[in-house]
Amino acid sequence: MEQHELDLIARLVQTDADLGELWKAHQEYEKQLARFEGKPYLSPAEDAELKQIKKIKLAGKTKIQAILDKHQ
Repeated sequence: MEQHELDLIARLVQTDADLGELWKAHQEYEKQLARFEGKPYLSPAEDAELKQIKKIKLAGKTKIQAILDKHQ
């Protein structure tokens, strides 16, 4: 995300509960994905989990972007 979007999120999370929940979840998914990045090899179960997390994170990011577009 670009800096102006991050600034807008920082402002809006204080008044928009939905955005706050989405942003918190987005950050948690980032942490989960970082856990996989350090591994040289992923088991099939880990690979499936990684793909699932990426799908969920992308869906959340799409919702965040829709909220930001509404406020810009």
